[in-house]
Amino acid sequence: MKILISNDDGYQAPGIVALYEALKGLADVEVVAPEHNNSAKSNALTLHSPLYVHRASNGFRYVNGTPADCVHIALTGLLGYRPDLVVSGINNGANMGDDTIYSGTVGAAMEGYLFGIPAIAFSQTERGWAHLDVAGQKAAELVRHLLPTLPSGDDAGRRQAPWLLNVNIPCRPAEQIRGFKVARLGRRHAAEQVITQTNPRGETMYWIGSAGPAKDDAEGTDFHATAQGFASITPLQVDLTDHERLSYWVPTAAALGAGTP
Repeated sequence: MKILISNDDGYQAPGIVALYEALKGLADVEVVAPEHNNSAKSNALTLHSPLYVHRASNGFRYVNGTPADCVHIALTGLLGYRPDLVVSGINNGANMGDDTIYSGTVGAAMEGYLFGIPAIAFSQTERGWAHLDVAGQKAAELVRHLLPTLPSGDDAGRRQAPWLLNVNIPCRPAEQIRGFKVARLGRRHAAEQVITQTNPRGETMYWIGSAGPAKDDAEGTDFHATAQGFASITPLQVDLTDHERLSYWVPTAAALGAGTP
């Protein structure tokens, strides 16, 4: 079995080092990650400037691009083989609810999913890397359970529909984590107010505010599961179509002459 690891915090982040150490005994593992922190880059690809790949002293390869760039390059020629699993993380902070739309951690995993490879995004629920060893253990526990279900080899993607999991692990000692729980995405309030500063030239600078608090953290959500001491597992999909409202928009399209030359 072969695993590709990436992240959005950069190849030197403690989270990706912990994830590599936790998984290297389970399969052949390679790391291709951003050179610098690329948080909140979502699925962005770099199309208008060249990308370069370098190898660090620990064997990790790093790219001057986004998380999705890293996985895309790895899968379209850099590796020379098709991994059986793409794993992203461990992120420095939660990726729950609306976070998944912006998350570079999820974006890296989703790039693997878009190539037909099963993928997992791992995050800790709080920033600061507290109990990172425990998060690595939990990540390895889940991957160890899933690996036997994956067909290996270059044709694996043609023989199995891929899946994409978003996993958030509480920053707690091992004995305080109650296991895993499948949960839907919750919702957050709007982000905090923009932060303004004045630069030395007297120009106003704007900084995006912090993510807002949980708006929907009811039972069944990822927010609720992690607050109760569980590592949440949320299966994700890429289809953003509002299927329930498709029929609502049919008259509008018809009124505008939809389908006419």
